Amino acid sequence: METVTLSVPTVHCHACQMNIEEALDELAGVDACSVDLATRTVTLTYDPDVVELAEVSEVLGDAGYPIG
Repeated sequence: METVTLSVPTVHCHACQMNIEEALDELAGVDACSVDLATRTVTLTYDPDVVELAEVSEVLGDAGYPIG
């Protein structure tokens, strides 16, 4: 497992947080994620053998929260 913190500048409210967590929870290989509204970041623990960061970025972008 690896942990990475991603900048997601469009995150600004609890609904954003819930949308991101739901989108990433459905992605195979994601063990955990948390959204920090104050810093507009997503901390993600994932299995790099199962999912690549490019796929995570695509899922976030499709949900309306591109990595910045």
